[in-house]
Order: sequence, then structure tokens, then C-alpha cells
Amino acid sequence: MKNDHLSVERGIEAFAELGRAMREGAAGTGTGSGKLFHELSGRLCLSNPWFTPGNVRRALHATGAALTKEKLTRWLSAYPELNDKRDPVTVGVVMAGNIPMVGFHDLLCVLISGNRLLARVSTKDEILMRAVAATLAEIEPAFGNVTEITTGQLKGFGKVIATGSNNTSRYFEYYFRNVPSIIRKNRNSIAILDGTESDSELELLGDDIFSYFGLGCRNVSKLYLPRGYDPASLLPRWDRHESLLSHYRYMINYDHHRAVMIVNRESFTDGRFILLKESSSLTPPMAVIHYEFYDSSTGPAITPEMCEEMLQCIVGHDHLPFGKTQEPEVWDYADNIDTISFLLKK
Repeated sequence: MKNDHLSVERGIEAFAELGRAMREGAAGTGTGSGKLFHELSGRLCLSNPWFTPGNVRRALHATGAALTKEKLTRWLSAYPELNDKRDPVTVGVVMAGNIPMVGFHDLLCVLISGNRLLARVSTKDEILMRAVAATLAEIEPAFGNVTEITTGQLKGFGKVIATGSNNTSRYFEYYFRNVPSIIRKNRNSIAILDGTESDSELELLGDDIFSYFGLGCRNVSKLYLPRGYDPASLLPRWDRHESLLSHYRYMINYDHHRAVMIVNRESFTDGRFILLKESSSLTPPMAVIHYEFYDSSTGPAITPEMCEEMLQCIVGHDHLPFGKTQEPEVWDYADNIDTISFLLKK
């Protein structure tokens, strides 16, 4: 890959323009790249049924909203060393494909830090990520010279960022053992309710749970409820997500797990398209939400180790606001690992 020097200011301008195109694509306005993104949002479901038009537009809107000149400048002002002259590194990035553009932030970090990107994209998200890279290269050709997208094996890299499951992370740790790396494993998000939430907050909690079919690590998968709270009282607040009833693959999961619980004589609350089950586990299957009661005198049993190793987001009063889990800012790093600092480290 050819290497062209690109100032931080030019990089910010390019990504801000990309953000504008994404916002237009989500809204169905504009021409050029915005129109391309809008058209893609309507047809990606043909190759990946989980990438519905609504979910793709949600991802485009959330990412585009974070990519403004003001936010990018604020974020990168914390790294004055970005302006220092240094030799670029080829960074291999293994991207997941569970939700649309889930690997975008790594692309952003690698390129804005002046390095070369060698990205192995998931076939589930290949079309959209190639469109993002092509649009960015059209806006700023220098980025096109230092970006390579592949679905094959990564070779010739100096650092690695790899995202996968707890199982694949063991393979990543072995395969990339000789280079500096960030290896991401499974994470889950939780919501802590105290019983004083408004109806609108509980409706927004539904967005945290059901967006992207709950497939993202930022989706809430478990609720902590004050003892005596009726979990069934939540269900009417989530009626606006009943369109899930028409998604064939999602409902296969719902029907399967409901049947298993009935056969095993497990207690659960049936919400027509979601099953609520009391459990200490943080990782329910699709179409199931776990909940656990806590005593107000002691609070939820959440340890520092859980926050460090297992949790991505905590939603609730005094935590992340309801409805915001899938709207991260550019300075919100996955697993709380500062990607820019990792990339700048010699």
C-alpha cells in the first residue's frame, strides 16, 4: 500500500464529510454517497436478513452523528502526539459482522492515527464496509492508498486488533502472539432499574434491548430489578418493537427457546416476542432477557471484575442514559481499551 502523509486536520475533514454522507443516507436525503448509503440500506437484507433497512439506517445515523468536525476535534485533542512525525504501521484488523459497521471505529482509529489499514471483514458486513472504505477514499484519496479490505488471511502487519467470541479469542491470542495486539472477547450490557423510571425511559430501554435484534455487545441482555418489581410490567412499554413478530429468523429463536423452557418446566414470562427469565447469567440466547432481583440495602451484585472483564455498558440512573447504548461517541472505546493510545505506542 502506498503511504501518503495526511495531516490530522485533513483526516478530520474527510471523516466529517463521511459522517454527513452517512446521516443523509440514514435520512434518505442528499445525492452521491448519501444516496448510495440509502440504497444499500434497503437491499442489504437480501444478502444478510439480520441487516434490515431499519437497522442499517440506525447504524448509519448513529455513526454519522458521531462523525462531526467538532466531536472529532474534541476527541483527538487528547492526543497531541498525533501531530508528531512517525513511521506508519500496517495494522491488521479482524472485524466482526454481528451488526452493521461494527468494525468502523477500528477503521477510524487506524486511519486517523496515520497508519495503514489491513482489514479482514466478515462476509456478513462486507458490502457495507467496502462501501464505507470506497466513499472515504473518494472523499480523501490519501486514505484509499493506505486501506485494504479483504475476507482472506491477514499477512504483513505490525499490530493487530481482533474482535471475536471467547472461543475465537483463544485462536487470535495464539495466532497473533508475536505482535502487539488488542484481542476483544464477548461482552454484555446490563440495565439497573430502581423502580422510579418513567414510561418514556422504559420505552427507551426497549431500544437498548431490541435494536439489531440484541446481537450487539452494547445491547442490554440482563436487567437488575429491585426486589418486588414485577418484570411483566415492562412488556407494555416495549410494544413498539412488535415488528419483530414478522422477522422469520428472530421468531425461530423465540419459538425454540420458549419450547425448551416449557419442556424443562422452567419459569418464564412470555412477552409474545421476548421471554423474560430469572437467571444469574449475563448471556441469554436471542429473544430471551435475563433478570435478577437485588435488595435496595445492598444494591446489585456487580463486582469490579465483572465491569473489567464482562460488561460493555451499564444503563440506568447514575449510569448511561436509557436509549443510548447504540449511540457511542468517537471517544467511547470498546472494552474501555484506548485504541488510539495502543496505535501510538512504539
